[in-house]
This record gives sequence, structure tokens and C-alpha cells, in this order.
Amino acid sequence: MPTTIATTYVSAYKLIPDYLITKKYWQFGLYSLYTFIISLYLLMVSIFFSLIYISNFEYSAMNPATKNIIFIATAVYLVVVVVSAFKLLKLNLKQASTTKILETKILNTQLKLKEQELNYLKTQIHPHFLFNTLNTMYGLALKKAEQTPDMILKLSNLLDYLLYQTEKPMVPIHEEIEHIKDYIALEKMRFNDTLRVEIDVNLESNTTTIAPMLLLPFIENSFKHGSIKHGKLHIEIQLTAGLDTVHFRIKNSNSKNQTAQHGIGLDNIKKRLELLYPNKHELSIFNNEATFEVDLNLKTVGND
Repeated sequence: MPTTIATTYVSAYKLIPDYLITKKYWQFGLYSLYTFIISLYLLMVSIFFSLIYISNFEYSAMNPATKNIIFIATAVYLVVVVVSAFKLLKLNLKQASTTKILETKILNTQLKLKEQELNYLKTQIHPHFLFNTLNTMYGLALKKAEQTPDMILKLSNLLDYLLYQTEKPMVPIHEEIEHIKDYIALEKMRFNDTLRVEIDVNLESNTTTIAPMLLLPFIENSFKHGSIKHGKLHIEIQLTAGLDTVHFRIKNSNSKNQTAQHGIGLDNIKKRLELLYPNKHELSIFNNEATFEVDLNLKTVGND
């Protein structure tokens, strides 16, 4: 019994936690071999003790179980193996629980970082968008144009959308479209006869949602970086929204000298797409001599 207790204790509280769990396999094997040899030696001593002091060196007087060394060793090591197995199971369950808690903490940290990055991107988009829009209104105010009150009203709607609606994770796509139209109307006031915009919207579902301010930066980018050719800035916009998909395409006139059209808005929108629609979007950008085109496909399922 003392040999069984000692061997079990060493195995369950020293060998398994300190060497097997920590993946020190060669040390575990070496010390397990030492433990086996020492415990086997103690078993022999116990049997010899039984023969001398209990049976008075009379082999026939020994307990039948004591006569079978293999039986004794099997019984002892069976207890050691069973107890060690339960100890190993307990440690594995504890480690699995600790790992799960750690994974949860990591996931929460990643979600917080994602939220912070999205908020940071929004703070970049907002001043950029406001700067361009206020410049347009300032130009009309200098001219004392009659459209200025209407422009202020549309700008007020855009500001409301910008400051309050963008705090929501998703908005109905028709709201995004309405504010796109308001923005285009503001730009038409600024460009007057030098602008030609063709917009084609096809909403197959009114329940489709989209991240706020996701499409508007593309529109803004076309006005800011597009080139006036033959006296007009030509912009074509196509938007189709199904039950679980959104297809958006915008193309504007481009010049040979303008080799790149990215700006803060377009760079940010790429990052937002990666964060909000991972593996659920396809963004293609074509920068040609005559036109600059953006083609975006979204899968909106799971983003509501």
C-alpha cells in the first residue's frame, strides 16, 4: 500500500503536470522509468519483508496473493495508471476551459479593435466629406445663387445622416440612395452645365441593408478626381439591390494626365469593406485613359 500510494502520487502530481502537460516528453519518459524501477524495487522489498517477518521464511505460509509477483505488480500499476488517467483528464479539462476563456478574451479584444478602427475610419471620412461639401456651398454663397437655401436644406439632411445614422451598424439601402441623390444634387448646383450624371437604381427588395456611408465616398471620389472632357464631367452610376446582394458600379470621365484616383475616401472605403464585409465583397477598380470605373459586389446576408 505505501508503495502504491507513493508511486501514484509521484505520477499524478509530479510527472504528469510538470513534464507530460508541458510537453517535456524525454524528461517525462526518463523520470517515469526511474519511478518504475524504484517502485518495482520497493515491491520486491515488500514481498521479502512479508516472507521474513510474516511467514517466518516459510514460503507455504505466505499469502497466496503475495506469492504471485506479477499479480502484485499488475495491481499496483493498474491503480497508478487509473489515477494518473483521471488526473490527466482533469488537467486537460482545466486547460481546455482556460483556453476557451483566453480565446473569448482575444475575440473580445479583436472586436473592440475592429470597432475602434471603424470609428477611426469614420472620423477620417466625415471631415473629408464635410470639407468638400462646405466648399461647394461657399462657392454658391459668393455668387448669391438662388439655389443656396435649397443647398443648405440638402446639406442639413446629409449632416443628419452623417452624424446620427452612421452610428448604426446597418441602414436600409434606400436611405443611402436618398442621400446619394442629395449629394449629387449639391454637386449639380456647383458644376451647373459642366456636369452630366446618369443614375440607374433598381431595388428588388426594400429590406436590404448596407453599412452607412459605404457608397457615398465612391460618388464623392468621382466628383473630386473626375476630369471634364468636351466641356462636361460625365458620371454613370448603376445600383442594383437584391434580397442578399448589392451591385454598385460608377464610372467617370478621366484624362491621360490623371494617372491615379484614390484620395482619403477611397482608401478608407477599402479598409471598411475588409472589416465589415470580409470574404463577402468583390471590389474592382479600372483606371483607364478615358474613364475611371469602380465595380463593387456585396453579399449582405449575415450583415443585418
